[in-house]
Amino acid sequence: MALTKEEIAEILKKAREEKKLTQAEVAEKSKVSTNYYAAVERGKENISTGKLNRICETLNIKIKFTIS
Repeated sequence: MALTKEEIAEILKKAREEKKLTQAEVAEKSKVSTNYYAAVERGKENISTGKLNRICETLNIKIKFTIS
């Protein structure tokens, strides 16, 4: 089953908050704009697998997903 962008958003927000990072810090370390990252975290933006991988590396998490 593929994750929805809302489910991905929830996972990213929880991981970021647990690590006590701001959206701007995650965005900068992941090499994406703060506005883009904020939109992803709200479930309003589609995210490429490359950007998702960079963000997951920044947050030190793994997300298992399928491409449909």
